[in-house]
Amino acid sequence: MIDTLTQIDKEIFLYLNNLGNTSWDGFWLVVTNKWASIPLYFGLLILLYKFLTLREFFIVIGSIVLLILCTDQTANFFKDNFQRLRPCNLPYEDRSVARCGKFGFFSAHAASSMALAIFIGFSLKAYNKYILPGLIIWSLMLGYSRIYLGVHYPGDVLVGLSFGLFYGALFFYLNKYITFYYMASQTNFKERKTEPINK
Repeated sequence: MIDTLTQIDKEIFLYLNNLGNTSWDGFWLVVTNKWASIPLYFGLLILLYKFLTLREFFIVIGSIVLLILCTDQTANFFKDNFQRLRPCNLPYEDRSVARCGKFGFFSAHAASSMALAIFIGFSLKAYNKYILPGLIIWSLMLGYSRIYLGVHYPGDVLVGLSFGLFYGALFFYLNKYITFYYMASQTNFKERKTEPINK
């Protein structure tokens, strides 16, 4: 069963990877570059700051830091234990456009981008309905770029996207829980402070 899935994964990878051509290489190299996403992250931070209270904003920032740390460390754990070689390290008839590391299961790029898409998308959904689908499309493009460039199998990307979906939703609801109870505790504290002292 595992061998069959691995073979299917390889065949799909070779098909998708060989669809590429040199005229598109530069575009997908930009898509996959983490520094190219900085303007997007900066714009999302501005929106979060605009629509959330200052306390909510800092809680969200803390949640994002923990979210990225969690997805990256989970991906590193899987890579170290499964030790599945990336396709660019094997003698395939593929187009390996970018340099890559040794192990690739699963894609941290795919996991982190989808986790951010879900977390931030749901956080801002009430203020703009287009942000969530837009971020999901961005994450899917980033995931596809890993296959296009020859550094990940489709299975690596799909598992990464699945973990990102899970962690993004988990941290979103944890963030809502923390924010709600923090705000409630602050309100109760203020009410207690304003109560008259009975002598």
